[in-house]
Order: sequence, then structure tokens, then C-alpha cells
Amino acid sequence: MNLLSPTDIKSLLNKYDSKPSKGLGQNFLIDKNVLSKIIEAAALKPTDVVLEIGPGIGTLTQKLAKNCKKVIAIEKDKTMVKILSEILKDFNNIKIINNDVLKIENWDLIENCKLKIKNYKIVANIPYYITSPVIRKFLESENKPDFMVLMVQKEVAQRICAKPPNMSLLAVSVQFYAEPKIISYVSKNCFWPSPKIDSAIIKITPHKIVGHRESYNLFFKVVKAGFSHPRKQLASNLSKQFKMPKEKTPEWLLKNKIDPKQRAETLSIEDWKNLTNSI
Repeated sequence: MNLLSPTDIKSLLNKYDSKPSKGLGQNFLIDKNVLSKIIEAAALKPTDVVLEIGPGIGTLTQKLAKNCKKVIAIEKDKTMVKILSEILKDFNNIKIINNDVLKIENWDLIENCKLKIKNYKIVANIPYYITSPVIRKFLESENKPDFMVLMVQKEVAQRICAKPPNMSLLAVSVQFYAEPKIISYVSKNCFWPSPKIDSAIIKITPHKIVGHRESYNLFFKVVKAGFSHPRKQLASNLSKQFKMPKEKTPEWLLKNKIDPKQRAETLSIEDWKNLTNSI
């Protein structure tokens, strides 16, 4: 199937007495150049297993299936699953699962909440309202993907890839686990129905992190304390959250070459690691 036009998509949805769901963030890609950029960024090999989240009407799914060994497509909308079953019936390397990606314990591919598949990649035009929880879920899992190539909101992509002095809790959370990179910006006109804002293709490649989960928990406890009141100075936030004597917090910060008057968004990942290691 070639890339469908808005008219073709409307006809397809009408056939199933359906229409795009705002609640499920359904905006269908209608630009072949953007589709090609996603596939190029994924750099797929014939031996790859790909997890796709929110395949919709299968536009990206078909491209993936032609370039890899197997596609596992997770679709929450039952009507979309029916459409996918028809459109993808000639492919024997696509498995469609009707479920919520954030409730993976119910999948038949899951054993003790861990994906049975190994060395997989995530490539998806994900519903934007689940961007942060999806990224967090897979970066925090023991069985991380080789990388994720995702279509996300432009502003979210920029926040994820930000550097000091423009860091956020989201940026630190992603960059602690992985290296994010914006591949390309995508106009809102490349979708039907057109969303209100532009998008971006982002590639997130997990680091090989060595350490115990307890140390990760402490790291994020420190980070969340620092960002608890973003407009306040770091010393004030940390002192309050950790119930430290006010004179001790500046000492802790200065020991790590951080000005107590700085704000959380000015700190690098290494700064947060140093604070955690010296707490």
C-alpha cells in the first residue's frame, strides 16, 4: 500500500465507522519524506526485531516490516486493530497486539514484566500524550531497547535534548539513561488531521549504565529535590527536601563546585551525579 492521502484515510475509517480519536492522539502521517527519515534513522537490518507503539493504520508498520525480521505492533484502539489486520494481512512478519503499552504485564510477550525478546529496537509515531511515560518505562526497564526512534512534539524533543542552563527534570531523566538526538523537525502539515504544533523525530540511545538500582533511586531523589521549586535557588530546595541544616547545604554544593545560588536547570548530569555520590 502506498502512503494514503487524507481522503483515502477518511474513506478507510468510514468503512469501519470510525474517525481519528483526539483522546488517543491519532494523527496519521501523510508525508513520504518524513516516513523515509524515520526509516533512515532506524538503520534497520534484516535480523532486527522492532517494537512499534501506536501503529494506527499501519503506514510506518509496512515500511518497518519490509526492512526487518519482525515487527511487534502494539495498538490500544480495537478498531485500528481491525484495520491493521486487513491492511497487513499479506505480511507474515508482523504481530499485532491489542493492548495498552503502559500495561505490559498483560502481553503474551511478557514474562514477569520483562520482554522476552532481546536486542530489539523501538520505532514509532507514538501518541504524544504518552511520550514521557513510554520513554521512562523503557529506559528504566532491565531489558532496554538498542535505541528508540520516536516522533514526538517539537517542544518535548527540545526539552529532552536541552543542555545547561536550560535543563529540566525530563532532560535529566532521559540523559541519565541515554543520549538523545533530534534527527529532524516535522511540520504539523505532514499529518492528518493536523495537530496544533510541529513535531520532531528523536533518537534515544541508552547508555550502558553500571550500578545498583538503589543508587539510581538516590540520584533521582536528589534531582527531584533540586527541581521541586524550579524558580528557587538550589540550596533552598535541597535543604528543605533533605531537612538539612541551612549551613550544611551550601557546604555540600561548594564541595562539588556548585554555587548555592544556582538553580536546578543550570546543573549538568555530572553535577547531579557528583552531588549524589557525596551526599
